[in-house]
Amino acid sequence: MYHLVYVSSATVLFGESDLMALLAQSRGKNAGLGITGMLLYKEGNFMQALEGERGAVLGLMDTIQADPRHHGVIIVEQDESPRRQFGDWSMGFRNLDDPALQTTPGYSPFLNSPFTGEVFTGDEGRCWELLNLFRDTM
Repeated sequence: MYHLVYVSSATVLFGESDLMALLAQSRGKNAGLGITGMLLYKEGNFMQALEGERGAVLGLMDTIQADPRHHGVIIVEQDESPRRQFGDWSMGFRNLDDPALQTTPGYSPFLNSPFTGEVFTGDEGRCWELLNLFRDTM
């Protein structure tokens, strides 16, 4: 199982309807490619984990890097894994700008981390900590 995590910045801020449209598109495409993962959005920045067959994940990453809706794509980590981390989700999603998030059981101030290359490059553990916190508690 191959996995890849990247961060990027939106070219324009996404509203709720924009995020829902992106999520519907991602879920449909990913299911067809056998890719699972998670997408987080915060303050105009994305963090996404993708997992599946290496060729499928890298092909999707090429598409993502060419997508004009975002720029500054930085691959934070990529490697082989013994198993899927997000096997039940064609694409889990959370808008971390949602003010109601702070009242959710399991909320942690760690979720306030900005999704920038400066924060996560060279610290893949921090990246996975954030993704796993969402997976396990949200």
